[in-house]
Amino acid sequence: MTTAKDLFIIAMDPGQEPAVGQGDLSLALAGAELIDLLGAGDVTLDGVHIVPGTRSTPDDMLLGEAAAGLVQEAPYERVEDWLWRRGEGLAAAYQSAMEGDGELVPARSGRLSFGARRMEPADTPARRGAIDRWERKEPVLTALASVVGIGGGPSDAAPGLDEEAATVVVAAAHDAVMELEAVRQRRTIENSAFANLWRGP
Repeated sequence: MTTAKDLFIIAMDPGQEPAVGQGDLSLALAGAELIDLLGAGDVTLDGVHIVPGTRSTPDDMLLGEAAAGLVQEAPYERVEDWLWRRGEGLAAAYQSAMEGDGELVPARSGRLSFGARRMEPADTPARRGAIDRWERKEPVLTALASVVGIGGGPSDAAPGLDEEAATVVVAAAHDAVMELEAVRQRRTIENSAFANLWRGP
């Protein structure tokens, strides 16, 4: 299993609170993919720019799509730009793929997924592996989960991350999630002001 799939399982697990927003999770999943590509040597970071390395073909379909979508020529893509581009609709893509693989099943509880149907992780070796990684407080998974508010909420630091590149990615994911939240708040204020205008004094 990839870090992104482990993160998705943790986010969807019925025992995890609070529920994670689709946009936030999509950004964090893109960060998880990038960290796995870094770990495999498929990319390196030059500051905040993603530099393609050896062009391997990951076994995981979604991670393969991520690798195929890398900008191959200079000027290389910034980590932040990658998160927004790759992250668009990514949580829904993971949900669809994992349903197809039998990793997600209809929920027995009332926990909602991103759509109208209620889904939860199936009791599979993949889920047990993700939970084990989570319970061991594996640094990368813990830091990415923190970005989306699981396990104490996001923080500016990523304690326990030894790799500088992983720290850069987690920090960029945190900033992107905060930017997304700012956009949500601005829209809420604008919508409220518009509604008040039509209601009048």
